[in-house]
Amino acid sequence: MPKLLELVRNPIAYIAARWTPSPRTVQRAAFTALLMSIVIVVTGGAVRLTGSGLGCDTWPKCSDDSLTATSAMGVHGAIEFGNRMMTWVVSAAVGWTIIAVRSMKPARKGLSRLAWSQFWVVMSNGVVGGITVWVKLNPFVVAGHFLAATALLTVTTLTWLRTREGEAPPRPLVGSPVKKLTYVLTFFAACLIVAGTVVTGAGPHAGDSSDVKRMPIAVELATQTHAALAWVVVALTVLLYVGLRVMDAPKGPRSTARNLLVVLLAQGVIGYVQYVTDLPEVLVGVHLLGSTLVWIGVLRVVLSTRERAPLAAATAPEPELASATTAPAATPQPAAPAPAAGH
Repeated sequence: MPKLLELVRNPIAYIAARWTPSPRTVQRAAFTALLMSIVIVVTGGAVRLTGSGLGCDTWPKCSDDSLTATSAMGVHGAIEFGNRMMTWVVSAAVGWTIIAVRSMKPARKGLSRLAWSQFWVVMSNGVVGGITVWVKLNPFVVAGHFLAATALLTVTTLTWLRTREGEAPPRPLVGSPVKKLTYVLTFFAACLIVAGTVVTGAGPHAGDSSDVKRMPIAVELATQTHAALAWVVVALTVLLYVGLRVMDAPKGPRSTARNLLVVLLAQGVIGYVQYVTDLPEVLVGVHLLGSTLVWIGVLRVVLSTRERAPLAAATAPEPELASATTAPAATPQPAAPAPAAGH
């Protein structure tokens, strides 16, 4: 009975006291949460691009008379309700991450806070999603919904990257000017994402076939601003990559900067193609996926400019493992005390 009460009172602590995951297990849990945060962005885009935003016309129920989608709601109801169910999949992935991080030995409080922040972002984004339905897809609220999803993408990415590091103080791998350049790059990448929500809010894909209001800005102006910011981000990435090469920086920062540049160029090609082809839904969806990869790439660039001791090196080996791997074959020594039983 005491164990049952402990389980009910604090199930995470109960599991943590009886399970120690390997570093690889924790990394896999964090990566799963990251992957699901990408998936829910893409499925949310599919809701908008298929005009299913009001397939379920209320929240938290799908309709006034039904908690779930019904056959009378058609494909739009199924798509919208399916996206709502994805929230539970994301929540499960986040929950696994929280439990895995909480169960690590020794405890990593900073990493645990990052993992728990995922939970709160998921919950807040669910509320914003409900408000989006209540206000009949107001474009400003829809933009806020996407930015909240980007916040989830941010914390899942940071959690995943931190699970691959130790707890030692960070050691810079580049000079201060390069570090500042990565901050400038991050700022303009964030502006690029915000500008993308304006393009969406002013564009033709309103999320429903009804008369949904659009942002009071010309689509051409919003698109040109978005493109200009994209070129700024590309230029900053090129400058960063060239600077890292000239200064013979370590391979890690150079690789992440190169990868980001490749993703940016591919994203730019998709962006221009979708613009000249009048924004076909499939290309818009691919461009949306690309935006998540760009943001992940930017965050990886920032964190690659410093390093911490690897997790394996930061954690002392278990006594029995150390003795088994470093001690010579046991030889009777009369002067030495006998080892304790079970050591």
